[in-house]
Amino acid sequence: MSTASVPLPNWINYALLPLINLTLAFLVSGLVVWIIGENPWEALQLMLQGALGRGEGIGFTLFYATNFIFTGLSVAVAYHAGLFNIGSEGQAYVGGLGAALAALALDHYVPWYVTMPFAVLGAALFGAAWALIPALLQAKRGSHIVITTIMFNFIGAALMVYLLVNVFIVPGKMAPETRTFLEGGQLPKLDWLIAMFGGKLGPAPFNVSFLIALVMCVVVWVLIWRTKLGFEMRTMGLSRSAADYAGISYTRIVVITMLISGGLAGMMALNPVLGASARLQVEFVGGAGFVGIAVSLMGRNHPLGIIIAAILFGVLYQGGAELSFDMPNITRDMIVVIQGLVILFAGALEFMCRPMIVRAYQTFVKG
Repeated sequence: MSTASVPLPNWINYALLPLINLTLAFLVSGLVVWIIGENPWEALQLMLQGALGRGEGIGFTLFYATNFIFTGLSVAVAYHAGLFNIGSEGQAYVGGLGAALAALALDHYVPWYVTMPFAVLGAALFGAAWALIPALLQAKRGSHIVITTIMFNFIGAALMVYLLVNVFIVPGKMAPETRTFLEGGQLPKLDWLIAMFGGKLGPAPFNVSFLIALVMCVVVWVLIWRTKLGFEMRTMGLSRSAADYAGISYTRIVVITMLISGGLAGMMALNPVLGASARLQVEFVGGAGFVGIAVSLMGRNHPLGIIIAAILFGVLYQGGAELSFDMPNITRDMIVVIQGLVILFAGALEFMCRPMIVRAYQTFVKG
């Protein structure tokens, strides 16, 4: 029997293997840091201190993590149905339009907690709508979802630039962005949450969308593992022929799954649009849709694992920014290299250590 088919306990699959892969990624990263003439241990300390050492750093770390939770969930939902949604970037971008329209329409009249449900719904609907055409092309015409969602990323970016430059731009301003939302269209900061642990949030844009992301994690867990629809999605993902034999409609599952996936990606826009900048800007997604792929893979497509992986990437983003200030030799490009190594070991080389772990498990645990 090959090692790939040997069943392992969940604590190995979901904890030990990711930990080993992450350790290898940091060891290789440390070697790169040492080669350029810096102390790897000192670099790691500075990174962790910048990301987790004070309230402001924690706020920025969780702000980035919020983006990655939404996009990671988006990728995970599609993955469970056997679909690989590469379009979270574009879906989040278009989802920002739905959130911004809600804020622009309501911020004059109602407080933020009235605007928020409409913004959540708008972001989800616009993100889902942007995933609908690739879903129909996959289900009806056999066009591969990877190709169509990648193409729709570029179409969505072009559409949003056109709208911001020609439709929503503030008269007399050069910046392609909407007007700043009033207080009724802004999500408040979670400074009270950081204060509970004795820290000060400062200028970090950590906001209520983090709580929405956690709620979505619970919703996705219930959907995938506690509902009939989730069972049908997982069945489709494991074996399309078995799903067909059981009478599960391929077209229905593909379309519903992609709508949910696109809606989750669209909700990512709440964090930067209503939380951080309080306006819709060009390129606000900033690659979070693609990072979500790594977050989902590293988190084993489980909401709890996605939260942990998202925080890790939040640490890399915030800690890396601080590190590039304290160690000038470690440029922003070097931080991208470190992030790439984490993605490489956690994703592409995910099962590199599995044969060794299987042999050790069979030898020392099962005898």
